[in-house]
Amino acid sequence: MMASIGEFDPLNTRVPATKIEVTVSLVVLYIQAVGTKEWREFGRTEVIDNTRNPDFVRKFVLDFFFEEKQNLRFDVYNVDSRSCNISKHDFLGQTFCTLGEIIGSRGGRLEKTLSGIPGKKCGIIILTAEELSNCRDIATMQLCANKLDKKDFFGKSDPFLVFYRSNEDGTFTICHKTEVIKNTLNPVWQPFTIPVRALCNGDYDRTVKVDVYDWDRDGSHDFIGEFTTSYRELSRGQNQFNVYEVRHESKGVVCCFSVHSSYEDLVTLNFTVAIDFTASNGNPSQPTSLHYMSPYQMNAYAMALKAVGEIIQDYDSDKLFPAYGFGAKLPPDGKISHAFPLNGDSDNSNCVGIEGVLEAYFQSLRTVQLYGPTNFAPVINKVANCAAEITDGSQYFVLLMITDGVISDMVQTKEAVVNAASLPMSIIIVGVGPAEFDAMEELDGDEVRVSSRGRLAERDIVQFVPFRDYIDRSGNQVLSMARLAKDVLAEIPDQVVSFMKSRGIEPRPALSSSPLAEVHQHM
Repeated sequence: MMASIGEFDPLNTRVPATKIEVTVSLVVLYIQAVGTKEWREFGRTEVIDNTRNPDFVRKFVLDFFFEEKQNLRFDVYNVDSRSCNISKHDFLGQTFCTLGEIIGSRGGRLEKTLSGIPGKKCGIIILTAEELSNCRDIATMQLCANKLDKKDFFGKSDPFLVFYRSNEDGTFTICHKTEVIKNTLNPVWQPFTIPVRALCNGDYDRTVKVDVYDWDRDGSHDFIGEFTTSYRELSRGQNQFNVYEVRHESKGVVCCFSVHSSYEDLVTLNFTVAIDFTASNGNPSQPTSLHYMSPYQMNAYAMALKAVGEIIQDYDSDKLFPAYGFGAKLPPDGKISHAFPLNGDSDNSNCVGIEGVLEAYFQSLRTVQLYGPTNFAPVINKVANCAAEITDGSQYFVLLMITDGVISDMVQTKEAVVNAASLPMSIIIVGVGPAEFDAMEELDGDEVRVSSRGRLAERDIVQFVPFRDYIDRSGNQVLSMARLAKDVLAEIPDQVVSFMKSRGIEPRPALSSSPLAEVHQHM
């Protein structure tokens, strides 16, 4: 992660910019551990002299976890001395964000306003992030060769390729072998995929060495030749052949067509919420109700919604979330609905941010009558209809359903899940309260894929968890929410990738010549 700062005005905003100099500036990054309020210093940039618009070179390398909310704080200082004690320097401003906010911003670039000095405009800080190495990134290669050297006495050659990744100490580590093509000097190997991390450890300019051998049954393969390249060079060959001369005593060329794959900049997540308003939750005005609105703490529904929503929202560009309820009688005529908008607007169910969803949820509790039954299919189908309209891979839909009991329409729900499994869509179901949720496990296809009317779901798109398994015994709600979010969101990245691959959707290249930040991503 890298930072640059613009329009500092820590002294006097009325003085022209050309009249002010920041002697030496510095940014300090702090991170906050999950479930605590304590900030720990992670690192500092270099100091930059005499500029109001410093562009820092030093990078912060962080581990990124999609399923966790990783809070960051950036403090900016004017350095007055050589002291390492940060309190000895002048504070110029600070800003807060999450790592997900930066990664989820367009182009991985986030502008934040600095604050912290009353009555002063502190300027802005620009944060950029880029994956250093990502296990989801793959290179798909198709290779062929022409006029290789003849090595077999009674035939031609049986060529195959061996790929090596260069190490920091100058040695090489084997990372891939192609199949053997028998009796030819002009082989065409099958396309293969290899993680970019395995090929070059995420360093696009690191040397990749490729050896060409003639296969022998006794294992004493004959060396035909070699060539070197880099992943950046391979990636520039998209939609055309890269041609490499095989160097040794022999002759021949190897042609390579490669594709870099990354879904990082391709997909926008669309987050939808559905909340159980059936009577089994209890009277919302009573403390025993799962919907009870206590002035002192959040109920289980609000906790689950906030835990998952606050992470997902960083990857939803417009921060507008459709929110529905199911199983309630609606005013004025008492009609039962299984997919009513929480904000009361049948033409536009969007709520602004997770706080807007919570506000609409609490308002609905005051206006509708909890009833039943617990039908899932209507709201699943509603989101699936939206997902069916956009199947080009540019958008992916995540439905969070929070419920307290057994599904009443299991047959219809299983059919809805099977249909949705072919769409860019995932379903997260969080069970709250003490009920037994054994039937829910049937929808979570980790062990046995969901089926309906003899059809198997194309993908496993449902993740079910009972919230009670994540409740912190000491009563720490923040820690309980973090545990829940980490578990239920962990499968989303793989589900996104599985849809893309099932439809043959090629991600856009993610290579860039600009010096962006480096972030390890574990997804």
